[in-house]
Amino acid sequence: MLDIKDLNVYYSGIHALKGINLKVKENSIVSLIGANGAGKSTTLKAIMNMTKYNGNIDFSGKKLSSMKTKDIVKEGFTLVPEGRRVFSNLTVYENLLLGAYSRKDKEIQKDINSIYEIFPRLKERKEQKGGTMSGGEQQMLAIGRALMSRPKLLMMDEPSLGLAPLIVKDIFNIIKDIHSEGVTILLIEQNAKAALEIADYGYVLETGNIVLEGEGKALLHDERVKSAYLGEESI
Repeated sequence: MLDIKDLNVYYSGIHALKGINLKVKENSIVSLIGANGAGKSTTLKAIMNMTKYNGNIDFSGKKLSSMKTKDIVKEGFTLVPEGRRVFSNLTVYENLLLGAYSRKDKEIQKDINSIYEIFPRLKERKEQKGGTMSGGEQQMLAIGRALMSRPKLLMMDEPSLGLAPLIVKDIFNIIKDIHSEGVTILLIEQNAKAALEIADYGYVLETGNIVLEGEGKALLHDERVKSAYLGEESI
């Protein structure tokens, strides 16, 4: 579905991504893990053509480098950004409506009702301003807003960031439920354990390089991943 080859990104002479290769198969969950500053968010910016890059990014045979960001969204890409970035002065309902801004069909209200089924808390607070909600509630809203575009590929940038452990568990259960409905997911995370537990395939990014890749559960038990990301010493 998504095929990234020899992706390079430079920021003011700094080589942020160093020829990485990454694939996302249809109907899979792929996790890209790494420490802060490894280049995870830069990878997403390149996919969405929000930063200059060298290399090839293909989506179902189409080259994304020749498309504007808004057209990439229309192709079926949706990003849940780091830090949620809900529209703080708009209500929950208005935030969800904006997620469907590129749609012209007559099923938008039906999909909002479906979002309320996934996130009952959002229904309870549909008239509340987004900026007054808790971090966990804003994350639910950010995911719901993204789903309103009916994405083919849902990209999530650090969905667990700043959330309490119980809320993180809920968010990852919701990610699994969304995937079970046929949505392909590219998950960017520092929380390696949570990300790899649900991943079909995973990549480990360090200082702009892919240093490990493999099935999610295999990486979860890799001694190098345990030592570097899970706080466990290799024996």
